[in-house]
Amino acid sequence: MLGKTAGGLYWMFRYLERSENLTRMIDVGLRMALTRPDNAQDEWASVIDSAGVREGYEQVHDRVDAAGVVDYLLRDRDNASSVMSAIVGARTNARMVRTALTREVWEATNECWLQLKELLATPVAPRELPEALGMIRKQSALVRAALHGTMLRNETYNFSRIGTFVERADNTARILDVKYYVLLPTASQVGSSLDNVQWETILRSVSGHRSYRTSHGFDITPRGITEFLLFDRQMPRSLAFCYGKIGENLAYLEKGRPERLPSHDILDMCKQGFEGQSVDAILERGLHEFLGEFKRNNSTLGSQIEQDYRFHR
Repeated sequence: MLGKTAGGLYWMFRYLERSENLTRMIDVGLRMALTRPDNAQDEWASVIDSAGVREGYEQVHDRVDAAGVVDYLLRDRDNASSVMSAIVGARTNARMVRTALTREVWEATNECWLQLKELLATPVAPRELPEALGMIRKQSALVRAALHGTMLRNETYNFSRIGTFVERADNTARILDVKYYVLLPTASQVGSSLDNVQWETILRSVSGHRSYRTSHGFDITPRGITEFLLFDRQMPRSLAFCYGKIGENLAYLEKGRPERLPSHDILDMCKQGFEGQSVDAILERGLHEFLGEFKRNNSTLGSQIEQDYRFHR
């Protein structure tokens, strides 16, 4: 497969995953703001910090508030990380690799773009926000469903899945980090009813509330949630699950190659960073520090995959 085609598939599905992940971060901000209406501005500030767009946001907005953050993350074309920018990026890459996709995948991607272009043509009213976020997630899910249901399990499929899970792992780390490091108002509130509500919100934001209860019962604790989102290999958004899938997809691409590529060694390094560790050891060391290192390693892996498979040639 040509590197340009591989890169188009990888980034197409990274952008699709990013569009969904942004809705999850907005949902976190919305739910958190409802738990602390007197400090809602802090909650929305934490969302743009977590998304890594604080500098860009402040260039176009004088203050941090719900309307500004939501519009910037959903619709702003000048924000390369907005949902609309991500959907445009996904469709642009899909057009570039059109012949590598089945008709169903292309049509689902184009329909996603058309639906969201209409949905986000004007600012989303606060009362319509939950429904709009659900629509964005639904459209992204339909593209993934078409991929799973119609694509051969070949290089096309594997590059698509690698893009999905590199992006998803980054997002799970960001959502966990924004709660642990930014959202909790003071250390004195650790273990309080506010703290517990916020941790439960994290579960809901990654569609993991019911799954957590299935495996852990009704004992919802910060330690249990952290362990679930880091290590549970049955949870589709955990770091361990994402890296298990990246490993499987890279292993497929490695078959028949005369030599091992550097990205496989970086993958092993990333996995060693959290495999075999206990959640207690991570919490004692510092969850924020752990997640920061993970995000840096995950970014390094993504960049190395681009180099190894010559995406720009």
